Amino acid sequence: MIGAVLLLSGVIAVTYGSWRGYAAARSALVPLIREGDETRSRIEASRPVHDRPRVRVAARHVVFALAWIVVAMYGMFLLTAGAEVLR
Repeated sequence: MIGAVLLLSGVIAVTYGSWRGYAAARSALVPLIREGDETRSRIEASRPVHDRPRVRVAARHVVFALAWIVVAMYGMFLLTAGAEVLR
């Protein structure tokens, strides 16, 4: 019974973690790819890289993507543990 619960939890964590990690990584690229307003782009270009809003938003989304990937990797661990319990 414990093995089945671990397997089910692992499958849910892997599926949800990888889906959310992909979505967060995809949204991290959007602020860097799109052009944006010309005046705003010129103003942002005069600022240091770490102070630009687009870079901060992209960095925040990358951190979220990595956190969700960690959840997916924990799900893989739960799958392994559940498989060992069922043996």
